[in-house]
Amino acid sequence: MEKQLSEMALKELWELFPIVLKEYNPQYNEWYEIEKQSIFSNINADNIARINHIGSSAVVGLISKPTVDILLEVVNDCDILRLIDDLIVIGWGLMKKQDEPIKLTFNKGYTPNGFADKVYHLHVRYSGDWEELYFRDYLIEHADVANEYGILKLNLLKDFEHDRDGYTEAKSEFILKYSEMAKRDFQGKYKPQ
Repeated sequence: MEKQLSEMALKELWELFPIVLKEYNPQYNEWYEIEKQSIFSNINADNIARINHIGSSAVVGLISKPTVDILLEVVNDCDILRLIDDLIVIGWGLMKKQDEPIKLTFNKGYTPNGFADKVYHLHVRYSGDWEELYFRDYLIEHADVANEYGILKLNLLKDFEHDRDGYTEAKSEFILKYSEMAKRDFQGKYKPQ
């Protein structure tokens, strides 16, 4: 009998789902739009403050994991338990839940046999001035920095192919540096709604 993802240890999951980097796929934005419409159609739209395509797959031309990252910002009085249930019904799996402040991470496209053709991460938070939005915009506006980021990711792949936490941590200094620059350049662009 096939082992379910929930039964696997972290090391097994990292082996099954290694860090994979691919050239930019112009279909990423189409995939985002399909999931965005599904979310709007299946959860209470009054709970949605803002929804955005984030991460490297949102930056045209940038090498990335073939994963579409979505940031769903919800209003402060959103019924989080109901939201979780509604997202699970439409195929999202809850990966992580942090309560204070609320940070939920869902995924789609992870199977007991590895990645599906389309892979998504959905990050749910209360409306805020999130660095992921600024970092994305900075990379879009600064092709040289986006190229530098792509090179960094390729270099990290050698050491962290089967260590997602290590890979994420190794990128954090770069991301923080340019997120701070972006927040200065685009000051207040993403104030809570």
